[in-house]
Amino acid sequence: MLNFIAWYLTITLLGWLSFPLIYRLFPKFADRGYSFARTAGLLVWAYAFWMLASLGIAQNDVGGILLGLAVLAGLSLWAISSSKNGSKSTGERIGEIIQWLKENLKLILNVEILFLLAFIFLALVRAANPEALGTEKPMELAFINAILRSPTFPPRDPWLAGYAISYYHFGYIITAMLAKITTTAGSIAFNLMLALVFALGAVGSYGILYNLLTPTTEHRKLNTEYRSLLAPLFLLLVSNFEGFLELIHQYGILWTSKPNNFWIWLDMKELSRDPATVGQIPERFWWWWRASRVIQDYDLVGNFREVIDEFPFFSYLLGDLHPHILATPFALLVIAVALYIFSGGWRGRTEIFGFRFHLKPLGIFSVALLLGGIAFLNTWDILIAAALIASAYTLARVHADGWRWDRLEDFLFFGLVSGISAILLYLPFYIGFSSQAGGILPNLINPTRGAHLWVMFGTLLIPIFLWLLDLWRGKKHRPNWALGFALALGLPLFLWLFSWFLAAVISLLDPGLVNGFLQSQELGSRTELFTAATARRGEYIGGALTLFVLLASISAFLFSRQKDEDESTDKSVAFVLLIALLASLLVVAPEYIYLRDQFGTRLNTIFKFYYQAWILWSIAAAYGAAILFAKAHRWLNIILIGFAIIAGLVYPLYGVISKTNGFKPQAWTLDGAAHITRNAPDEAAAIAWLQNTPDGVILEAVGGSYTGYARISTNSGLPTVLGWPGHESQWRGGYNEIGSRQADVEMIYTATDWETTKKLLAQYNVDYVYVGALERSTYSVNEGKFQRYLELVFSESLVNIYAVP
Repeated sequence: MLNFIAWYLTITLLGWLSFPLIYRLFPKFADRGYSFARTAGLLVWAYAFWMLASLGIAQNDVGGILLGLAVLAGLSLWAISSSKNGSKSTGERIGEIIQWLKENLKLILNVEILFLLAFIFLALVRAANPEALGTEKPMELAFINAILRSPTFPPRDPWLAGYAISYYHFGYIITAMLAKITTTAGSIAFNLMLALVFALGAVGSYGILYNLLTPTTEHRKLNTEYRSLLAPLFLLLVSNFEGFLELIHQYGILWTSKPNNFWIWLDMKELSRDPATVGQIPERFWWWWRASRVIQDYDLVGNFREVIDEFPFFSYLLGDLHPHILATPFALLVIAVALYIFSGGWRGRTEIFGFRFHLKPLGIFSVALLLGGIAFLNTWDILIAAALIASAYTLARVHADGWRWDRLEDFLFFGLVSGISAILLYLPFYIGFSSQAGGILPNLINPTRGAHLWVMFGTLLIPIFLWLLDLWRGKKHRPNWALGFALALGLPLFLWLFSWFLAAVISLLDPGLVNGFLQSQELGSRTELFTAATARRGEYIGGALTLFVLLASISAFLFSRQKDEDESTDKSVAFVLLIALLASLLVVAPEYIYLRDQFGTRLNTIFKFYYQAWILWSIAAAYGAAILFAKAHRWLNIILIGFAIIAGLVYPLYGVISKTNGFKPQAWTLDGAAHITRNAPDEAAAIAWLQNTPDGVILEAVGGSYTGYARISTNSGLPTVLGWPGHESQWRGGYNEIGSRQADVEMIYTATDWETTKKLLAQYNVDYVYVGALERSTYSVNEGKFQRYLELVFSESLVNIYAVP
């Protein structure tokens, strides 16, 4: 409870400290950036702290954190103490801010109440199932604790002693920073950060919709302070249709004994089986997991290929503090900045590297700082974020000065310069970073079924399609259907041809690989592959048709022709169309290509692209719903959107009940490591001892990913010789750095020759040798040599820790 209060007060005070700066940065926003003050302040604070520590100016301690906070305070002081041509004094600026706060008290109360309720809600969910155990949680906790123990930056890799973290880890630096300044243990900070990100996402999405709904006369008729709550509803709570399908499947609806019944046709694993006969909530273990695996890929001989299609509430329910979660509030800040630029914010002239930009230097720097932070948080998001901001900048130029072909140069140069500037601002990160990406591969045989696409995104697509239909009925704009159809047909055709071009290049460079693939698919030639792949796309035409209609409609309205020179396009509508178009492109792309990684399929590309598409489409869906709810005479729209919302809320309702055991935990706690104290008190005592012992490298047993191995380094913050080998190879793109570590660790534990053991201990600079139940079950431990040559510094029950002199 005290930790929760400390975090709430810290992040709230941070918001107020940063608000003068944000107020100065976003004068064109209806909320003056208030909804984003916490997130933006966190970005500036964390960046200043990280950079100062990376340059050796500060240490990774409370003093360094306070120095970073002083930088933010200095910027806010600058914001209220300086003005163009000295037109306003500091007192006048402060008075202006106070007056604005008084005039917008309802907005401020809404934001503050929303933030607090969202923070409390997810903290309660996590307190009912707090374990940082399973899936990716050990990795994430390991990063947090390692950063807390690292004296300087870059922080040490907890699972590869002697190396720095080679992963996008800015979110974990932010988590550790908040933990250290509030004196919170890493295992508690893990759950508080998850709740904080949820709350920041709530107010960030609220702010975007609020600023979209307020600019025009038509929108002033809306009760924007309350209708803006639709944004966090669609982003964070409304889920895909899988939860609703679970419910009707549980009741046996649409189930028959015929082999071609609805559920067999739908083909969603467990839902293809006979439904249970009792209870509303499925009884099977982790039933809610299926919602993140609704896309079903099969190769041409019927072998299943897993695809990940997470959406926000699933991620928060699962409880992994992964980079895509940590980046969400900052992704919303990207959308806000894009909206601000699109609305004419920061308009001015700046020359960089010989290129002229129609933004003030402050705007250019803000974009670079944000884009660099996004890449540091979750590198997958950088191209999407850069594309959105560059598109908003370019379309703002089109709206201001008309279309010319050199607008494409504006897009490319703005994106290029912003990207280079972002890299320079975060250069210490890139120096030690190894990318996991290995190029682009063609997706020839796995288009997405329309049924699965609608199960995944239907709760968002329903309000989006209804809003597009309302635009068409309103006749305010003349849709450019020629351009819309050209884009909707041309883009997929181009990507399809490009995928086959990639396949042809691969066949020339590595014919053995292609022949092996053909054999695995029981095909005799490339011609047979082309025929089979084309037939598969024809069989799964529903997904392609959905995306075609969506692309055509959005593009037609985004590039609509104005009816007369006096009537301008509503910028809010145009921006919503822009983000909806970008989301559509994110869904279209993996239909034909995917990024090469260690998985070898489109699994990870779907995961990363769909998640960003959900964020963008959720804002569009919320905007469309807000507009349509104001038109009470369109009762069919209200019924359909209401159905989408209610059906989308089935999953969070029953998912939370299942995950928290009806909010009846063994104990209410936010400590993600409390399970160790309950289940292995000797190991808990050993970890507590290591957390307070002098820094050093610890030796523990090595084993596979998603197991109990590496648990000591994970919870103590001390680096181990080798943690999960599979994860390390994923982060570093291979096993070069890992080398023979796994075999060497086994040798240290099992060798009878002390000289060999001593040499290996020295090679890896081992300071502590941990011998517990897992080590004894993994190896035939020769503990006698440790007892003879090393000092026993900790012993309890089955755990012994030896210090290496």
